[in-house]
Amino acid sequence: MMRSHYNGSINRDALDQTITACGWVHRRRDHGGVIFIDLRDRSGLLQVVFDPDQPDIFARAERLRSEYVVKVTGRVRNRPEGTINKELASGEVEISANELDVLNAALTPPIQIDETDGVGDAARLRYRYIELRKPHMQSNLRLRANFTRAVRDALDSRGFMEVETPILTRATPEGARDFLVPSRTQPGHFFALPQSPQLFKQLLMTAGTDRYYQIARCFRDEDLRADRQPEFTQIDIEASFVDSEDLMTINEAMMREVFATVAGESLPEPFPRITYADAMRRFGSDKPDLRIDLELVDVADLVKTAEFKVFSGPATRDDGRVAALAVPGGAELTRKQIDDYTEFVGRYGAKGLAYIRVDDVNTGREGLTSPILKFLSDEAIAGIVSRTGVHSGDLIFFGADRVDVVNDALGALRVRLGHDLGLASDGWHPLWVIDWPMFEKDPDTGRFEALHHPFTAPAVDDPEALKQAPEKALSQAYDMVLNGNEIGGGSVRIHDPNMQQAAFDVLGITPDEAEQKFGFLLEALSCGAPPHGGIAFGLDRIVMLLAGAESIREVISFPKTQTATDPLTGAPSAADPAHLRELGLRMRHTGSTATNRTENTG
Repeated sequence: MMRSHYNGSINRDALDQTITACGWVHRRRDHGGVIFIDLRDRSGLLQVVFDPDQPDIFARAERLRSEYVVKVTGRVRNRPEGTINKELASGEVEISANELDVLNAALTPPIQIDETDGVGDAARLRYRYIELRKPHMQSNLRLRANFTRAVRDALDSRGFMEVETPILTRATPEGARDFLVPSRTQPGHFFALPQSPQLFKQLLMTAGTDRYYQIARCFRDEDLRADRQPEFTQIDIEASFVDSEDLMTINEAMMREVFATVAGESLPEPFPRITYADAMRRFGSDKPDLRIDLELVDVADLVKTAEFKVFSGPATRDDGRVAALAVPGGAELTRKQIDDYTEFVGRYGAKGLAYIRVDDVNTGREGLTSPILKFLSDEAIAGIVSRTGVHSGDLIFFGADRVDVVNDALGALRVRLGHDLGLASDGWHPLWVIDWPMFEKDPDTGRFEALHHPFTAPAVDDPEALKQAPEKALSQAYDMVLNGNEIGGGSVRIHDPNMQQAAFDVLGITPDEAEQKFGFLLEALSCGAPPHGGIAFGLDRIVMLLAGAESIREVISFPKTQTATDPLTGAPSAADPAHLRELGLRMRHTGSTATNRTENTG
C-alpha cells in the first residue's frame, strides 16, 4: 500500500514507529534551518519535520509549495515541549522524515485553502475541487455520509425496504416546472425528471411492498434560494396499513435515533404538535421557530372603532387582521433600528410598521410613547397592554392588513428580532404542524389548489362532503419543522379511487384529464390499494442545519449557482446540432431577445 496511516489517525500510540503518510502540503514553514510542513488529507493534518542532516531530502523539501501532493516516510516522535497543538488529533506527535516523494507538483491554487480567504461564490464553484479540500467542507461531506448511513440503519431496523424508482418518467403535478428530456426513439415525446417519487411509492404500496424508503434524487426547474437547488436529495418514505399517528410516531422515532447517532443530540419525546391554524395565528408561519419565545396577539376587536383607519380598516374586514408583537426590552431600539425593521417588513407587503414604546407600564397612556396613541381610546390602549403582557422597557409592533400580509410580515419580523436581540434559545426544537387545510384558493384565478399535493387524504371520509365544502376541508397532512425550517412533509394518501376523483373535481381536473395524467394510478387504486401514507425529508436541508451552514450548497459536493448553472463544467451548454437533428429538434430564436427555444420537428 502507498500509505500506512491516515494523517488524522496518527497519535502517541504510533510513537517510534516508521510510517508512511500521503496528502497535500497545507502549509510550509522554515524555522532556523528546519523545514516543517502540515500534511493534509481528509482525516486531518500531520506535522512533518525535515532536518538538514539529510541534505537530499532537505533540498527537495525546500522546493515544496502549497498543495503539492507528496508521500512522506519517517519515524513518529513526540513534539517538543510547548509545541503541542491540542486542536489536532495528531497534535502531540510529528514525523521526522527520512523519505520524501513528490507525487504531483501544483500551480499556485486559484483559491486558498483558508476558510477566511474572502473568495466569491463564483470562484468557489468554478474551482469546487479546490474548495472541497478545505477541512470544513470535508467535514460536511463526512457528516452527510454519516447522516445518510444512520437513516438507512434506522429505517432498515424498522422493516423498511430500500427500492429505487425511475428517473426518466412523465410530468407530475408537484407545483414546479419539470426538467424535460427528449426521447430519440419516440420523436415529439419527452420524459420528465422526477420532482419526487410520489406516484411510484404509492404504486409500491399497491404492490404489497408495505414499507419503502429511498434516498432519492429529485429535480425542479424553479428559481433558487440559499436552501434550494435544481437537483436535490430527499429521504422518501412510505408505509401501508398505517394512519397519521403511526406515521408521525415512526418518523419521529427515526429522527431521534439519527440525531443521537450522528450528532449526539437528544431530541424531545414526544415532539410538540400544533395545528396549522394555531401556527399561523401565534407565529405567522407554518414553520414556527420555537427557539424564539415571541408570539403574535390579535387585537382587531380592540381597534375596530379607532379613528386610525390603518387599524380599523383591516379590523372590520373578513380578510383582514390586526396583530401585535411584544418585544422584551424593545424600548431600547433606536429610531434608525425601527426604520430598518419597517423597511424589512415592506419586503413582505406591509405598508408600514406602527409601534408603541412602553416606558412605564404602570402609568397608562402617560407611560407610553407612539405617534398612534392619539388615535386610540384609553380602553383600547389598556386592552393592548393587558393582552400583550408587556412590561416597562418593552416595545409593541403592530401589523394591520390582509391576513396573509400580516402573517408574512410579522412572522418574519418575529424571527428577525429573535436573532437580532439575542432572544433565540440554543438547541434543537422540533415540532409537528398538523391539521392543514386541504385546499387553498388562488386569489388571481379563484380556483382551488392542493396545499400539499392532489393525493393527500382529507380528514372527511365522504367524497360528496369534500366537494360540497372544500374551503373548510382539513387534510391528513403533517410537516416536521426544526428550528424554523420545514425539514419534512407528508400525509396519509387517498387510497379510494372515488375520493381521488372527488379531490380532482375540486381542483378542476376533469375525468378525461385525470385519466390522461394519472390513469395508471387510478387503475392501481381500483385494484386493491391498502391505506397508506408517508413523508419526504429534505436531506440537504437537515445536514445543512446539523453542520451549522448558511446554505445547502455547503453540504452538496457539486452544487449549482443561483441561476442554475455549473461554473465548474459549464453546464448547461448548447447541444451539438447533430444531436438535435437526431432528436428531431431545432433551435428557434424568439425575436429581439435572441433567446434559444427548442422546437420539435418530428
